[in-house]
Amino acid sequence: MKNFAHIPVMFEECMAGLNIKDGGIYFDGTVGGGNHSYGILQRSSPNGKLIATDLDDDAISAATEKLSEFSGRFQIYKSDYKNFEEVLDKAAIARLDGALLDFGVSSYQLDCEERGFSYMKPDAPLDMRMNRTEGITAEDVLNGYSQKELARILRDYGEEKFAGAIAANIVKERENKRFTTCGQFVEVIEKSIPAKFRQNGPCARKSFQAVRIEVNGELDGLYDCVLGLTRRLKKGGRIAILTFHSLEDRIVKQAFKLLECDCVCNKNLPVCVCGKQKEIEIITSKPITATLKEMAVNSRSKCAKLRIAEKII
Repeated sequence: MKNFAHIPVMFEECMAGLNIKDGGIYFDGTVGGGNHSYGILQRSSPNGKLIATDLDDDAISAATEKLSEFSGRFQIYKSDYKNFEEVLDKAAIARLDGALLDFGVSSYQLDCEERGFSYMKPDAPLDMRMNRTEGITAEDVLNGYSQKELARILRDYGEEKFAGAIAANIVKERENKRFTTCGQFVEVIEKSIPAKFRQNGPCARKSFQAVRIEVNGELDGLYDCVLGLTRRLKKGGRIAILTFHSLEDRIVKQAFKLLECDCVCNKNLPVCVCGKQKEIEIITSKPITATLKEMAVNSRSKCAKLRIAEKII
């Protein structure tokens, strides 16, 4: 494995938002190269503990090496962060002082050609799996899904205006030759989008995002995960969530809204019968975004949004 290089997005904002306590217990659901985890362990010294998850073997290896100076204070599990209940139970952790979720694809994953995440690498195989040992690949999606399914994915997950045309051309092209490389996918996307709409940067980004989300099931169960993970916090514990596109951010916002309200009864009822209590205080009335300085040195921070909430019961 080459060096797992990755610049963490809004690092200081995440650390400040978590309000890290000495000796606290924290969960990093997407450990990546271990940068955020390192910051958490460093700030929760000397007795703080960290439980982390990731599906990427390269990320787990890199994070384990980076966090080695904190031996005995962290555990990393190869698991989807959505399985946090099982992971925390296995680690014998009842409640958390804080949790961090970073939904971004790492610089390493985008830059590593064999992973197939980037539309900038035409010869890369169509893989896109976070967990390279199981599951469907992007190649399976492009060659096996129906035109209707492809259009739905591109429209719903990529918010692609020309989803129908792209899906139709994928089906047409694969009759002659199987899709195996990122370059083939880019070519059919560009052919499907009118020239006047190809002026505002790479037009393949939305479609690549859509297929990646489908391959990894990134939105499946996300709402319930945010609810459940937040409810696993101690009173005063905080959750910080970094999203990188509007679909994720909308789900996080909706979950926080439910946790923040103190009644979900029908408004026509004279009194509350649900017993729902306000569970969190939202720290970020509007999501935090990267500074212009950070955007200048890390272009991947441009679309990032950070939402933070504090458990109050």
